[in-house]
Amino acid sequence: MTAAGADLTLRHPVQRFRLENGLRVVLAPDRSVPVVAVTVSYDVGMRNEPQGRTGFAHLFEHLMFQGSANVPKMEHARLVQAAGGTFNGSTHQDYTNYYEALPAEALERALFLEADRMAAPAITEENLRNQIDVVKEEIRVNVLNRPYGAFPWLQLPAIAFESFANTHDGYGSFVDLESSTVDDASDFFHRYYAPGNAVLCLGGDLDVEETEQLVRRWFGPIAAREVPPTPPTGEPSPTSVRSGVVEDPLAPAPAVALGWRVPDPVGDLNTYLGTVLLAELLSEGDASRLERRLVHDDQLAIAQSSYVGLFGDPFDVRDATLLTTQVHHPASVPAEKVITAVHEEIGRIAQDGVGADELARVQARTEAQLLRQADSVLGRTLAFATAELVHGRAELAGELAARLAAVGPEQVQAAARGLDPGTVAVLELRATGGRR
Repeated sequence: MTAAGADLTLRHPVQRFRLENGLRVVLAPDRSVPVVAVTVSYDVGMRNEPQGRTGFAHLFEHLMFQGSANVPKMEHARLVQAAGGTFNGSTHQDYTNYYEALPAEALERALFLEADRMAAPAITEENLRNQIDVVKEEIRVNVLNRPYGAFPWLQLPAIAFESFANTHDGYGSFVDLESSTVDDASDFFHRYYAPGNAVLCLGGDLDVEETEQLVRRWFGPIAAREVPPTPPTGEPSPTSVRSGVVEDPLAPAPAVALGWRVPDPVGDLNTYLGTVLLAELLSEGDASRLERRLVHDDQLAIAQSSYVGLFGDPFDVRDATLLTTQVHHPASVPAEKVITAVHEEIGRIAQDGVGADELARVQARTEAQLLRQADSVLGRTLAFATAELVHGRAELAGELAARLAAVGPEQVQAAARGLDPGTVAVLELRATGGRR
């Protein structure tokens, strides 16, 4: 696996340059397939939202698809699809990205489209109002009217953290969304969507010199603007247990989530990698520690999972973040019994360590996931873009498989010792709808 990770880096070398307006450009050429991926990642996410404007980063992502100075509403989608391509965008804790995958001959079309909305998206009262309605409906479908819709991703951070940046609802409250104005959207755009606050990453069938000329042609004229500082989102480590209870009338069974603060994903990456593998060792596959203990042996759980990062991607976040274990259990099993069993299994790893064979199995699966992601031009380009924005090194995306392969049992054991039962955040979900 180490060789595979190294080979990935060698097969897709990364080149970069910066425009005078501050836009960082990363090129990852691969002439083996006639496909290109274009991604623009802005250094603004849910944690940048001010008080009173929860959900605004996601709302603005929607606005960016409503047309721009030279592209009418719906035309962006039509032009990409007419070229045989696909497109989308997503909002994360620390960044927002927009991307297309197209045949190589459509590269300039994608660059024009992204440059046009970077320069002047159509921020109008009509667009804002209809997208507020779209986001509200999305919240209804994905959160309010779905069992476990907010569990634990919207509910656990409020228990585990203290600052507004880390605790607030990134999907947004209806009150905050409905009170948003065009001026708010314009201010958000001018503050965070400056060229110098973005990374343009291009991958696939690229001629480097020609691509650089196209990038300069379409993005070069965009005026530079002041770039906001990256907000500090780290917090002091907790010193006590924090707990809370929520009720879900739609849930068919109760659940519990435990969250532990973990090392800084950027500033202490080597230590953090041990935590990433610990999460996999705890929950992934029938042979994992918690699957065996909770589901098969003691039959305390219906389902369980452990992951690092709010959205389950351990490599797309800055500090602070959590390792989360969530367990859905029968109503006849007390939450305290589940929590005790989880602590015991983690304690066994902390005390006895992990065998080389077990660790190798977990490493192989994790590395395979990274390598599969890198197989597609779009997946690889998105990974390079995120690594450049979050870690300052696009190349890291191609090195992660090898670095995970180099993690030793002692690092995983140390990670388990860091999951202190005395500093855990516990969220209990009670199924109150009468169904069990």
